Amino acid sequence: MEAPAAPHDAVDPSAPSTDGATTEFTVDSPERMKELGRSLAGLLRAGDLVMLTGELGAGKTTLTRGLGEGLGVRGAVTSPTFVIARVHPSLGEGPPLVHVDAYRLGGGLDEMEDLDLDVSLSDSVIVVEWGEGKVEELTDDRLHVLIHRAVGDTADEVRHVVLRGVGERWGAVELGGLSG
Repeated sequence: MEAPAAPHDAVDPSAPSTDGATTEFTVDSPERMKELGRSLAGLLRAGDLVMLTGELGAGKTTLTRGLGEGLGVRGAVTSPTFVIARVHPSLGEGPPLVHVDAYRLGGGLDEMEDLDLDVSLSDSVIVVEWGEGKVEELTDDRLHVLIHRAVGDTADEVRHVVLRGVGERWGAVELGGLSG
């Protein structure tokens, strides 16, 4: 994984401002995406919400596998598309990982409320794939991870990853120091 990339148009300029940092990375392989997840796990704590946005095959579940490894949780982290949510208990003292795939859920918080994520949030790290527009009301503090396939690159595995902290929790977190 390269050092944070110079800003480019991957960040939506019309997006509301955030209280936390925004940084970008270029990731050149699935293993590097897992490494980014493992590194990011070192910043996470119980009560954190991580929203993952990216097209199908962008690397959201691969990043979550790295988060699971970094958090030291039990069980293989796989896409929860058909079960909607999986809980991975901690093998140590850390928080469990709740991995949600909101792809098949309708918009809004109603269907998400059926998952009782607000109950799990204070004790867990919750990662929601396809959560944009569905889970923001759970907390004022969240980390939004946007994964974009590189345009024009010949290597299909190159991704641009934007980490955007939202809320007071992420205001003092240094995201640029992450490594793979």
